[in-house]
Amino acid sequence: MKWLKSSAVSIGLICVIFLIIIPVPAGVLDFLFMLNLSIGVVILLTALFIKDTLQFSIFPSLLLMTTLFRLALEISATRLILGNSGDAGEVIAAFGSFVIKGNLVVGVVVFLIIVVVQFIVITKGSERVAEVAARFTLDAMPGKQMAIDADLNAGIITEPEARRRRTNIQREADFYGSMDGASKFVKGDATVAILIVIINIVGGVISGLVAGEDIQKVLTTYTQATIGEGLLAQLPALLISVATGLIVTRAASDANISQDLASQLLSRPLVLRITGGVLLFIMFLPGFPAPVLFLEGALFIVLSFVVDRRQKRAAMAPAAAAAAAAVPAADAELKKLQNPENVYQYLEVETIEMEFGYSLIPLVDESQGGTFVDKVVMFRKQFALDTGMVIPSVRMRDNIQLGNNTYVIKIRGEEVARGELLAGSLLIMNPSADTFDVDGVDTVEPAFGLKARWISPEKRSEAELKGYTVIDPAAVMMTHLSEIIRRHAWEMLGRKEVNALLDTVKKNNASLVEELIPNKLTVGELQKVLQNLLRESVPIRDMVGILETLADHAPKIKDADLLSEFARQGLRRTISHRYAPHGELQVITVDPQVEQLINQSVRQTDSGAYLAIEPDKAQAIIDNLTALVGRCGDAGIEPVVLAAPQTRLYLKRLTEQALPDLAVISYNELENDVKLQALGAVAA
Repeated sequence: MKWLKSSAVSIGLICVIFLIIIPVPAGVLDFLFMLNLSIGVVILLTALFIKDTLQFSIFPSLLLMTTLFRLALEISATRLILGNSGDAGEVIAAFGSFVIKGNLVVGVVVFLIIVVVQFIVITKGSERVAEVAARFTLDAMPGKQMAIDADLNAGIITEPEARRRRTNIQREADFYGSMDGASKFVKGDATVAILIVIINIVGGVISGLVAGEDIQKVLTTYTQATIGEGLLAQLPALLISVATGLIVTRAASDANISQDLASQLLSRPLVLRITGGVLLFIMFLPGFPAPVLFLEGALFIVLSFVVDRRQKRAAMAPAAAAAAAAVPAADAELKKLQNPENVYQYLEVETIEMEFGYSLIPLVDESQGGTFVDKVVMFRKQFALDTGMVIPSVRMRDNIQLGNNTYVIKIRGEEVARGELLAGSLLIMNPSADTFDVDGVDTVEPAFGLKARWISPEKRSEAELKGYTVIDPAAVMMTHLSEIIRRHAWEMLGRKEVNALLDTVKKNNASLVEELIPNKLTVGELQKVLQNLLRESVPIRDMVGILETLADHAPKIKDADLLSEFARQGLRRTISHRYAPHGELQVITVDPQVEQLINQSVRQTDSGAYLAIEPDKAQAIIDNLTALVGRCGDAGIEPVVLAAPQTRLYLKRLTEQALPDLAVISYNELENDVKLQALGAVAA
């Protein structure tokens, strides 16, 4: 059965081709004509119920096959009409007599109307829409690909999801490109149908007159059979043409056409009332049928009140449910608070949490189609792969005290960032400039402070064609959250998380952990080392390498800052690949006098070392370094400061307040094969 299933289309096409050549009995032709009509109904209903064009991606090929099948039926019917004195089967005769009802002129007019509607209105329009859609889809492909790459790099989506989206974009372009050509099949089929009708009538009259039959009888017999066959063939063609128009004009949606029609066309009570009022006004004009207009006007007005009542009930339902649940919940809360031990739960502080204004709740609520929670889950995985740290769960809650479009990000109970979104809009950014040619509301991208603009979803294609980066609100919020997490990751690494990392290492290196913890280093001291690494964006994924380095130096050194420096040197390959992925690194060096000044200003105490440099000299170093970094930024270069191992830590501490994102590394943290290019030197 497998070979039959995989070869059914091939066998069917071969049979259609033989149908053109080999005569078939009238009974078989009846069956095939009804099958053709059934296929047309199935295709039309499928086009109505799909939610996205890619759900019916086989349609262009199916359009060709049904057109070929229909032409084969028309040729076979012509053979029977001309060779069997107009008798081409019961279906054609019944259909012709039902439509014509003894009046050949009516049948001819109905046939011509169907062909003209199909040829000029539906097919011509569908062809134009398919052509424009194909061009716009192809033009928008680069922008869509860039958006996918941006989501993938931000950890919002996974590699399989990115691959699936790229495949869908390619399939969508192929689909509309195929539809642009496939729509011409129906156009040609309508032209052939007219020619076949003329051939059948003329050929039938000639063959009847040659046989000596009466001219009136000949015209009646052959014209009725021809019109019946033409209508029976063109009715499925009309259904498929309508399906073609529905598919090429279909926008992606989470519902089918019927649901979208009800939710979009019949969702505004005021529009329905005005329509009913217009019909009732026309009723009083002379000559118009008052009963019909009164019935339709009253129907629209009644429908408007029904829709209005339903919308009010839907809007009040959540509030009523919340109010009904609030009373028992409040009583239960009071009883619970009577026990003092239950108050301690309110003292807990979440590691990371987000609060949302009312308008942003649909972005987070999965029951309302929100995707933000899924993006956070995917980012957690990507962040763990990038840094080696698993971020805690993000607590999400609504806050009526915030603005409707505002969200707040908190670390350990305190606000560290906030932003504003326009739910239902899209954010665009211009990679090459700060100007925009698409109308919208100017704003600032919350994560990086870049100029941006909110636009309506209808202008997405226009923005993509102009090369702008288009981001949905959930992705904007996720990008902001991801940057905050990366910046404050070291604060989220507590002893609980460190113990979880140690448990992971124990599965394959139990002896290493037992040697180091707690004999040489406590969990708290290890936590400080790992925090120092994360604070300067050094991944801690290679925990085995970090622990081995610490095991070598911990017996002699107890200062967590110095242990962190040795751990960085042990991660030289990771640091080199991070800052010099291609083996070349552009650096700002440090003048020897500056290094000597910093080294002489280090003071050792029992609690650790600190830098005691004179304020004016410190400011001079910072100003000089800031100027160098600014010149590099103007040239499009992201520099790295390269210092001696004994100077690196204190230079970083000196500059981290003025230049928090500046990377400062030492010579011992680079692989030997990294090529260096000096951009300048820090002087005092």
